[in-house]
Amino acid sequence: MNAPVEAALQLQLTEFNLNGRTLLAAQGETIIQAAQRHDVEIPHLCYKPGMRPDGNCRACMVEIKGERVLAPSCCRAPTAGMEVRSDSPRALHAQKLIVEMLAADVPARVYKPDSELEKWKQWLGIGKPRFEGRAQPAADLSHPAMAVNLDACIQCTRCVRACREEQVNDVIGYAFRGGHSQIVFDLGDPMGESTCVACGECVQACPTGALAPAHDAYLVKADKTVASVCPYCGVGCQLTYHVKDNHIVRVDGRDGPANHERLCVKGRYGFDYVHHRQRLTKPLIRKAGMPKSADFVMDPADPLAVFREATWEEALALAGGTLKRIRDTRGGEALAGFGSAKGSNEEAYLFQKLVRTGFSTNNVDHCTRLCHASSVAALLEGIGSGAVSNPVMDVTKAEVVLLIGANPVVNHPVAATWIKNAVKAGTKLILADPRRSELARHATHYLQFKPDTDVALLNAMMHTIVEEGLVAESFIADRTSGYDEIRKNVANYSPEAMAPVCGIPAPIIREVARMYATSRGSMILWGMGISQHVHGTDNARCLIALALMTGQVGRPGTGLHPLRGQNNVQGASDVGLIPMMLPDYNRVDNGDARRKVEAIWGATLDPKPGLTVVEIMDAVHAGKIRGMYIMGENPAMSDPDVSHARQALAELEMLVVQDIFLTETGYLADVILPASAFPEKTGTFTNTDRSVQLGRQALDPPGEARQDLLIIVEMAKRLGLDWNYVHPREVFAEMRQTMSSIAGVTWERLERDSSVTYPCEQEGDPGQRVVFTEDFPTASGKGRFVPAKIIPAAEQPNVEYPFVLITGRQLEHWHTGSMTRRTAVLDTIEPTPVASVNPADLVALGVAAGGVITVASRRGSVTLAARADEGTPRGAVFIPFCYYEAAANLLTNPVLDPFGKIPEFKYCAVRVTAGGEQSATTGYGTR
Repeated sequence: MNAPVEAALQLQLTEFNLNGRTLLAAQGETIIQAAQRHDVEIPHLCYKPGMRPDGNCRACMVEIKGERVLAPSCCRAPTAGMEVRSDSPRALHAQKLIVEMLAADVPARVYKPDSELEKWKQWLGIGKPRFEGRAQPAADLSHPAMAVNLDACIQCTRCVRACREEQVNDVIGYAFRGGHSQIVFDLGDPMGESTCVACGECVQACPTGALAPAHDAYLVKADKTVASVCPYCGVGCQLTYHVKDNHIVRVDGRDGPANHERLCVKGRYGFDYVHHRQRLTKPLIRKAGMPKSADFVMDPADPLAVFREATWEEALALAGGTLKRIRDTRGGEALAGFGSAKGSNEEAYLFQKLVRTGFSTNNVDHCTRLCHASSVAALLEGIGSGAVSNPVMDVTKAEVVLLIGANPVVNHPVAATWIKNAVKAGTKLILADPRRSELARHATHYLQFKPDTDVALLNAMMHTIVEEGLVAESFIADRTSGYDEIRKNVANYSPEAMAPVCGIPAPIIREVARMYATSRGSMILWGMGISQHVHGTDNARCLIALALMTGQVGRPGTGLHPLRGQNNVQGASDVGLIPMMLPDYNRVDNGDARRKVEAIWGATLDPKPGLTVVEIMDAVHAGKIRGMYIMGENPAMSDPDVSHARQALAELEMLVVQDIFLTETGYLADVILPASAFPEKTGTFTNTDRSVQLGRQALDPPGEARQDLLIIVEMAKRLGLDWNYVHPREVFAEMRQTMSSIAGVTWERLERDSSVTYPCEQEGDPGQRVVFTEDFPTASGKGRFVPAKIIPAAEQPNVEYPFVLITGRQLEHWHTGSMTRRTAVLDTIEPTPVASVNPADLVALGVAAGGVITVASRRGSVTLAARADEGTPRGAVFIPFCYYEAAANLLTNPVLDPFGKIPEFKYCAVRVTAGGEQSATTGYGTR
């Protein structure tokens, strides 16, 4: 037993005897839990660690001295002096009989060779069962990801508990009675037609293979398993790759701090993009005379229509040599770089170092500018740190959770499960969002406020808290500044005055304000519905002020948590992949901080902050920037008003794109460098909880594709930098010198533990899961109130454009779709672009659900299918931005928040009309 476990158990221990051994059980432990912790095997099938024990299979029966009947060890807690035998003749006889009878119901065909049922059969010495099995139902193969083989079901109900109690999707149930009882999906629907979201939790829970990955993936014996991290959202779920012949055959959830084995549909089934036939495997150079234009239709399956293959030396010489010439003739400000929030910390660190020392400019940015830049701006201003104060898991310790401007069921599905678990345990959820999401059915209060009225709603809540004397006066006095200004500001925003503005009745605003302010622990989580506005920084300022005035920060179950979008957007920002910050959020115009980095790097740095993503595109149009190096980003799809962005990329003298597929941005490149996919490299990634986690290489890159870190090093050499990094651990060691937040995290510790939470400033420190417990990392140590007034969106609906466009993501697809649309399961579930429209609006338009509509803004138009969605408010339309054929960002407004420099993705005026001509297929998908 390790020392931390032993220390934890000292709190309250019960001494009992198991099979002649004296064991110690912790408070609340069952016999089987104590046995497993002491490496004592007891057969079990319905029991699974982490799940509520059900006690229905009776395979774990034990004999307790002095008791007439056997007891299920999964449901029985030991008492002091209890004598238990799991190996007595009577206990073993019961265990064998139960497992044999269960095995008799399972067919001869094996769906999962290493199943738990097979394990216990062998462990107990059971051969062919003596009993006659039940009638075998037919297989259900209606789902693209999972096979339902109820002939192998032993009715342990682990799948029911996984679905209803862990993921809380409430799809799987247990129906009928006696010999007719069985597992059902919804109302007895085929799995593929049910409301299943394909998280696969039931598959991972099933002990027999009755629920299994489709295509007999369990029957493929892996060559190796590799522990790694999910490449999608910022939750940072740990997982295990099962690899055969350099192919990933399946993925299982691992017991990481953010997921505890849970995964979502992307994490579990979104991995085969790495094997897609459209992978780039050789360097490409644009053919002579092949023009570049913003108006293009691309075929990612045919890059040689536009490019020719080249050697690595030729491609690197042309790319690096041209960028070097532009730098030397026009100056560093004529160059810019976009790094990636999907690459590792080491890659992001080296990329920004290359731009700053090789290009001699701070014109470096990544997609944080398009998701949480305004949140970070407000957090740095208000509390001195852009990182979250508490991990997502703290929702289980909160009494009240305010979730605003976010749909984690879609964007952070595993985080959503912890929220649902917390609600089931008694936490009160206040959900505030213009679009009604699946979490609304779990909410104590659902506030469907009018789009663009966040400040009105939040200021009205603060008005209530101030007016009713609910502020934390001692916290305000000791730990904040600027309260008088915020108090005066919110005096003008009574709930009664703001109710007509935001659409929420004043009594409800007052009730939720009291609920938040008076609980023993209130936590705020928010998403890009808060940040992607011209007033995004003001929105975040209000949330910070709400936490500060009530003292709801600095303790478990409280705090501020902007849910990070991509898997390493937190880490990429931490290491300085932003134009105004060096590593650890030290401003480039801070002389002391800059000189420290200059001493480590042996280079002189530009003290002037660089340009952001959208500003860089504007500078290209102005003729100021002539060359760009883009690694793993796709601004030709992700930027607002993408026609403007695409034209800028087309005007560049040299565009170097480093990626795994021919993306829309790559189509406009002069040189394409074939890179490594996530499972093909080792590196660290920092999740939304501030956990630095180790992703381990599971596969070799295909063809001549190279690992991203090594490509960056080679590009640096062409720019005259004397770099010789070979392994990510060397880069991580240098990062620790420039970043006090991770100075105590060693590579060896990450290899051992897989995850360490920062701040961790000294080796051996456990890392701080909750920060700001005593002060804030500001010059004064105090948090700062910053008032916010109502600023309307830059573009309002009118007679010509009467609808509001809201953009975002789908559960099955990620960001610009370059990975997920090349994944068979995900592309099968959501193969074509759709717009979500309120059914009443569809009736008014004369369009049936599934019919075609055209959505147009002042910048462009797209045509796509309409999906009836009661959660979308009247007068709004929601379009995901992952479909090239109907790119939502053809419509969005590039106007920027003045503080965070983030575009207003979440609000622009559009016109919706019936009909239109849908774009032809581009060969983008998997089929």
